[in-house]
Amino acid sequence: MVKLENENGTITITGDVFTNLAGDAAMRCFGVKGMAGKSKESGLYQLLRRESMSKGVFVLYNDDGSTSISLHIVVEYGVNIAAACASIKREVRYKVHEATGVPVREVEVFVDTMTI
Repeated sequence: MVKLENENGTITITGDVFTNLAGDAAMRCFGVKGMAGKSKESGLYQLLRRESMSKGVFVLYNDDGSTSISLHIVVEYGVNIAAACASIKREVRYKVHEATGVPVREVEVFVDTMTI
């Protein structure tokens, strides 16, 4: 949770806001099939449904007031993974900062699996 104070009072932004913004921004990038979640039973990664996409996003709140975001994604076969990850990093950083005003220090993208 992040608290922003200004002359009008305090604004509190919960972690759900960050995970939903980051997940939505990543899903809109070319080549991203969805967010990945690890199955407890089998230990394998699976494609999460749109309503569960925030489970593939992890947010860390830094001491300087910024956030660091980790995303676990599933990409489509044949996509240039490096280009897709660079696009995701830019888009997530921009969308989260634009919507919340909170600086994003780092965006890490983990490609957990690929769909054919």
